[in-house]
Amino acid sequence: MTVDLEFAPKQKPPAGEPCCDPIAYPEIEREQAERMASAAKALGDPVRMQLVDVLRKHAGEVCVCELVPLFDLSQPTVSHHLKILREAGIVGSERRGLWAYYYVIPEALEELSQWLS
Repeated sequence: MTVDLEFAPKQKPPAGEPCCDPIAYPEIEREQAERMASAAKALGDPVRMQLVDVLRKHAGEVCVCELVPLFDLSQPTVSHHLKILREAGIVGSERRGLWAYYYVIPEALEELSQWLS
C-alpha cells in the first residue's frame, strides 16, 4: 500500500498570526508566578539558601547574632541577605531591643515546593 504525500514549502504566517497552536497553557496565575519567581530569585544565592536551611531546621526564632558566626560574613552582610529573604516573603522577623529574630514562613516554601513537584 502506498500513500502519496504532497509536500509544500513551509510558509511564514501572516504578521500577527501565531505560527502554531500552543502546546500548553500556564496553570498558575500571574500574581502567583510573580510571588514564586521572587522567592526563587531570593533563594538563588548560596548564603541565602544556607540561611533558610538553618532557619528551617530551627523550631523557633533565631537571633541574627546567632547566625553571623555560621558564615564568613559581616553582620551587615548577613542582615542584608535576611532582608532580601524577608522582602521575598520567605522569612519573617521580629525586633526585640537591638536584635532581630528571624523565622521561616512555611507557606512560602510550601507553595514553591508544591509547584516544583
